[in-house]
Amino acid sequence: MLACILLIPVLTGCGSRQKEEENVIKISDIDGNSYGTVQIGDQLWMAEDLKTTHYTDGSPIPMVENYDEWANLALPAFSWYNNDSVYASDFGALYNWYVVETEMLCPEGWHVPSDEEWITLEKILGGAEIAGGALKEEGTAFWKTPNTEASNESGFAARPGGYRSYNGTFNLMRISGYWWSTSQKSWYGAADKILYRNVLYDDQVFYRDIAEKTNGFSVRCVQDQ
Repeated sequence: MLACILLIPVLTGCGSRQKEEENVIKISDIDGNSYGTVQIGDQLWMAEDLKTTHYTDGSPIPMVENYDEWANLALPAFSWYNNDSVYASDFGALYNWYVVETEMLCPEGWHVPSDEEWITLEKILGGAEIAGGALKEEGTAFWKTPNTEASNESGFAARPGGYRSYNGTFNLMRISGYWWSTSQKSWYGAADKILYRNVLYDDQVFYRDIAEKTNGFSVRCVQDQ
């Protein structure tokens, strides 16, 4: 099933000010979930975290709730935060990296970003030390106070969906958001780890670190170029 992209003309006005007509691009995943998008520099990003439960070929992504089963996985899996689908609409799903590795997660024409693509994004937003503020959704409806320097000037609308640890536990919802890259990194001779990005509620840094493949993180897709 192909991704569905809709171009919706929108005309808005405020008092005597009239904004020019602009195209709002929407994209749908194979489950029919619709996502807003945002152009940041030369990159077109989803403006929401992914929540599909199926691969692009229609086959289901295994949902694993049991903590011990998650901790011992070496196969693709996803879950909702705290194993509760109530979080799906606002925060999307948490995927382990084995799902990302299939390259069948994002809608056709889109992909999980590489580390280099994340670096491009942070440079556009002024560098890692301040890019987090430009990425975070404003206010405290989803973020724990004070949500420091959150401006969302990028339109990325990052939310703190937390993460699922390699041991199966859930952590840090409303405090931090975590997003996979596709890039691996060897670490002092140990098995390859995966580079990821995260932002916190109490600063404006866009962090870059490594994680085990068995962690469950959010996913943002970026359009193929």
